[in-house]
Amino acid sequence: MSEINLEKIDDYRWRIPKSYKPGMRVPGIIYADEKLLKDIRQDKAMEQVANVAFLPGIVKASLAMPDIHWGYGPCIGAVFATDPEEGGVITPGGVGFDINCGVRLLKTNLQYEDMKDKLKELTYALFSDVPSGVGSKGDIRVSAKEEKEILVKGSQWAVEKGYGTQEDLDCTEENGAIQGADPQAVSERAYERGKAQSGTLGSGNHFLEVQVIDQLYDRDACDELNLNLGQVMVMIHSGSRGFGYQVCEDYTRNMVHCLAKYNINVPDRQLASAPVNSPEGKNYLGAMKCAANYAWANRQCLMHLTRMAFERIFNRSWQKLGMFLIYDVAHNIAKIEKHMLDGKEKTLCVHRKGATRALPPGHPALPQRYRKLGQPVIIPGDMGRNSYLLVGQEGAAETFYSACHGAGRLKSRTASARSVNLDSLLKELESRGIIVKASGRSTIVEEAPQAYKDVNQVVDVVHNAGLAKRVCRMRPVGVIKG
Repeated sequence: MSEINLEKIDDYRWRIPKSYKPGMRVPGIIYADEKLLKDIRQDKAMEQVANVAFLPGIVKASLAMPDIHWGYGPCIGAVFATDPEEGGVITPGGVGFDINCGVRLLKTNLQYEDMKDKLKELTYALFSDVPSGVGSKGDIRVSAKEEKEILVKGSQWAVEKGYGTQEDLDCTEENGAIQGADPQAVSERAYERGKAQSGTLGSGNHFLEVQVIDQLYDRDACDELNLNLGQVMVMIHSGSRGFGYQVCEDYTRNMVHCLAKYNINVPDRQLASAPVNSPEGKNYLGAMKCAANYAWANRQCLMHLTRMAFERIFNRSWQKLGMFLIYDVAHNIAKIEKHMLDGKEKTLCVHRKGATRALPPGHPALPQRYRKLGQPVIIPGDMGRNSYLLVGQEGAAETFYSACHGAGRLKSRTASARSVNLDSLLKELESRGIIVKASGRSTIVEEAPQAYKDVNQVVDVVHNAGLAKRVCRMRPVGVIKG
């Protein structure tokens, strides 16, 4: 149980003062309401918020989103920025092991009432066609040369292979490929782990869900996006698979030596880091970008497989089914971005670990189609409750234009597996019209709804704190778990 005495800023923000621990360079700020705080205090995530505040070059505050929970080094739900000109560091722990784990949302022109009789057949087809589970391997095999192309081209590689369109790239963060990827900075072990996993969902909390819009919040935004009640949507949550995990593992281990080399004093070795502008920092950034691009290509391939399954079940092209991408966002990444700091524009290294970018209307980094509306922000929940589509707001400037990435775990996988009966859970979900398919029985109980915070409460904080504005809510009806 954390004993940190928080200072209340307002109903949705709480401060860990710099005085909490000697060596904190900035305060910690946690986005939560009173109810969520009770859950947050159950683990050591707030201590991790304070520990991040020790990092050299950190600016403004060590931030935590309302889905905050304990993680490796920084908590999951961490957002923080460092100033490279002031010795600011980059830390692999601040990105996470599943680099560019992220989520994409597709719409369709199907209504639930028109397709519910085919829901079971569709769910089984998706489970059959989209490889999932630990170590899963896909039909999309690549040569060593092609793998290096993926690391540089990202989603564009998939589109060039016929697995999508230019419009998909326009609706993907960084157009599906962040510049500056360095394949030379990647280990042979990472290449080995990644070569057979393109177009695979993976395991754990990764999922593919058929969803139905059950509530509209912003009618103008819904009209802009052609969204309506009862409309069938598809959400895909996956990342860089074993490739990204290996990149993080390699650099986390190597950067421990940088603590002494660059005289970096942190209270936790899991915050191993190096100056952004050092050789080690540049190498990690180049390798991390490779993993980010791998993940974007992976989700593009997963979307292609999803579209093909829909085509087969409904006997129509995906274009006629209206299966167009709304947006794809990363939520484990570090990016070099320009932000206003004390009235001046500064180039910062922004870490988002279990957090997603949330750009407001008018931001120059937005594609033209979202310049008026703001960036789509996708916040998935658990397989028994809801997921949300929001759009970024100007209030997110104080979080380096960031919002949360999901509901956030409440119980560990072990605790959830111990407390949940599989048959009872499946019956309960089925009684609510939710069909679940998974590669293993253990995954279902580990990912049970009660293992997560209520995403509705989490999104309330994001909305009311002015980080992103609710557009619509979806409920799951067909769930594919790894």
